[in-house]
Amino acid sequence: MWTNWAKTASCSARIVHPSSTDEIAEAVLSGSRVRARGSGHSFNDIAVASDVALDLDRWTGIVRADTETGLVTVRSGTPLWAFNADLHRLGLAMPNLGDIDAQTVAGAVSTSTHGTGAKLGVLATAIHSLELVLADGSVVSCSRTERPELFNAARVGLGALGVISTLTLQCVPSFVLQASESPGRLDAVLDQFDDLCAVEDHVEFHWFTHSDRVILKRNNRITTPARPLSKLRQAWEYEVMENAAFGAVTKVAKTFPRYTQRLNELCGALISERSYSDYSHNVFVTPRRVRFVETEFSIPRETLTDVLRELRAVARKLDARDHLIVPCEVRVAQADDIWLSTANGRDTAYISMHQALGMQYKAFFDAYASIAASVGGRPHWGKMHDLTADDLRPLYPHFDDFLRVRDEVDPGRTFTNAYLDRVLGS
Repeated sequence: MWTNWAKTASCSARIVHPSSTDEIAEAVLSGSRVRARGSGHSFNDIAVASDVALDLDRWTGIVRADTETGLVTVRSGTPLWAFNADLHRLGLAMPNLGDIDAQTVAGAVSTSTHGTGAKLGVLATAIHSLELVLADGSVVSCSRTERPELFNAARVGLGALGVISTLTLQCVPSFVLQASESPGRLDAVLDQFDDLCAVEDHVEFHWFTHSDRVILKRNNRITTPARPLSKLRQAWEYEVMENAAFGAVTKVAKTFPRYTQRLNELCGALISERSYSDYSHNVFVTPRRVRFVETEFSIPRETLTDVLRELRAVARKLDARDHLIVPCEVRVAQADDIWLSTANGRDTAYISMHQALGMQYKAFFDAYASIAASVGGRPHWGKMHDLTADDLRPLYPHFDDFLRVRDEVDPGRTFTNAYLDRVLGS
């Protein structure tokens, strides 16, 4: 029995641990439904396997790296945390990252995972080429010049086209970020957010949803040496305050939900300024020990202020039992040309809403989904949502192109599951 990180999906399946491309192909040709399940950090059932689950924990590590061009080929099962460490030893880095590094490289790109930066794309925009094992057991490569339609589909492929065996990524020289974190108020941050996006390399904020308090985070690339937080302060800030203490707060909210709004205010009021510099992967990524459920929609960036103000109105009307204890996260990304990327064709804002495990979330999540739908919101492929293929088709100009490529490479639906049947159609 397998359960994902958020405990929102589980299944019982035969597990295969391939350690070569040939062994991946052998599993694919077994005559069963096959899913590569990554690290299980998706919040929905995208990784659920009905017959065979490919656990790629023995198919990891960098295959080759060119430190001159920055092109790095990595096996698909490599966790981001391990890949980041290996890149750093080579003097390289990913151009952008999200704030969690538990995912496998293939799982992160396949669901359109992203960081933040108005001039930077989702993680999949760093893909130079891919190698996949298709339903017939063949091993094929694709890039902008080799099988370009397969490339356009497979960069964010949801695991629906084949099993990614290796990815070649365009990496950059290691860089240091100056991190600045400060408390703020929602209206003031919204008023200056466009200006911040124009001048900051990476900007985001976390909103305590039942108050007007936010944490504003700005990360900018610098050429001076890193000056990280001391080990003692790192332990205090991240392990004690952001995990142990916040975990205690969530327990209080679970037991006494009527106090959730006051706890929002208290947590926001306790935020202090923090400034340090460190190598990029150490700044982007934050340890997450407190488990939660999450939904996220990408929306046209110009609609962000209106959507957040509607969410604030909803927050004021909700019963206390439906209040969210975990802050809402707001980030941005540049438009791209990947067929099923959540930023396809438009500069994008992302609003992620979270709730601690064991607390009510459906009322707020449903209200958010309705608001996002009114502006053409696209759900994160790996997070909680109820949309179907009929809902999603109008949101993606190349949706039917993706389905056409899927019909070509997996006509027998070797790689399907219930989630894909819902979002792509059966």
